[in-house]
Amino acid sequence: MPPIHRLAREDFAVSLPAEKEVRTLLARFAEARFRHDLQPTGRSSRELEDTSSALCAMTGTRTVDEALAAADALLDRLRANRRAAAERPRALAA
Repeated sequence: MPPIHRLAREDFAVSLPAEKEVRTLLARFAEARFRHDLQPTGRSSRELEDTSSALCAMTGTRTVDEALAAADALLDRLRANRRAAAERPRALAA
């Protein structure tokens, strides 16, 4: 199972998908969209619908436009968390 990042937000924790999962799904969506726009078929339509649904589910949104915006924001957040973790002072092991 892929790692899940947890962030504390007030009095509850928010589970975020791993950055690799988000990027992989965005790439799959882009490929499906490109393929469908280039030559629409029943198969390309199903692939686009499946990746769109997965993207909406991953981001907790209802439309593809909302999902793409949420995925971008999520990647920004994960990147900021990674930077903050790298900047934290590390305790020396004795």
